[in-house]
Amino acid sequence: MDKKLIVEDFFVLSSGLAGEILQKYINYGGKIAIYGDFSHYTSKPLKDFIYECNQGKDVFFVATKEEAIQKITTII
Repeated sequence: MDKKLIVEDFFVLSSGLAGEILQKYINYGGKIAIYGDFSHYTSKPLKDFIYECNQGKDVFFVATKEEAIQKITTII
């Protein structure tokens, strides 16, 4: 999913939006990869969240659409 399609509040962790939405994907066995430029975010909690997601097998934050497709199709 292109980052541009996501409301900015998603990236404000205190809003709870990211956790709520991503948990639904995981609960129903889905995987999601969000691609775009995340470098302008300065929030340490958000950077930590992105790092932790990328260590797992269900949620990924990557730079390109191609990387996103690779992540959700190669993870077992």
